[in-house]
Amino acid sequence: MTKPRTRLLAAAATCAVLALPAFGAAPASAATTCSNLGAYPGQGYFTSLKVSGISCAGGKDVMRGHYRCRIKNGIKGRCRSFNGWSCTETRQAISTEYNARVICKKSGRTVNYTYQQNL
Repeated sequence: MTKPRTRLLAAAATCAVLALPAFGAAPASAATTCSNLGAYPGQGYFTSLKVSGISCAGGKDVMRGHYRCRIKNGIKGRCRSFNGWSCTETRQAISTEYNARVICKKSGRTVNYTYQQNL
């Protein structure tokens, strides 16, 4: 016959194991902040990069691809989509530059980055 204390410990251990997925590890698609953004292809700077569901290297490729798509329409150009990525962009501008935040999404992957474009 099992002792009451042993049954209580077994029940507590079972509850702890069942709770691990809810409280333990972070989800596989948790956002990652990336560093070493690399050189901006034009006159300006990449200032931040956060990715979800994609590597930092992949996120950097998306940043550069979005840049190439944008400048096809001039230095102030915009790009809503390229290579299957759908992008939204918000800008704050002054006469010599603008600062922008871009969010690109594709198949559950997200690339969120900011940049400064000199005019």
